[in-house]
Amino acid sequence: MKKIVITVVGKDSVGIIAKVCTYLANNAINILDISQTIVDGFFNMMMIVDVADCTKDFGTVVDEMEQIGDEMGCIIKAQREEIFNEMHRI
Repeated sequence: MKKIVITVVGKDSVGIIAKVCTYLANNAINILDISQTIVDGFFNMMMIVDVADCTKDFGTVVDEMEQIGDEMGCIIKAQREEIFNEMHRI
């Protein structure tokens, strides 16, 4: 299993989850865990996904996710799980 952490932040609008999940499904990326909230009109989502079956390299996935975010007016970041864990370690 190769896990990455995806975060999505932006003004709430229709279709954010659908667009992100469609991209993941089309690239054989499995959602392992997902959490999303809307606070005062701002959307926030965090996902743990498995990219083991994805045929694209990590850099391509990062770039394409960022492009989807730009198109929707959101910020989408994808990080390898081990890097995310190290950055948030106490």
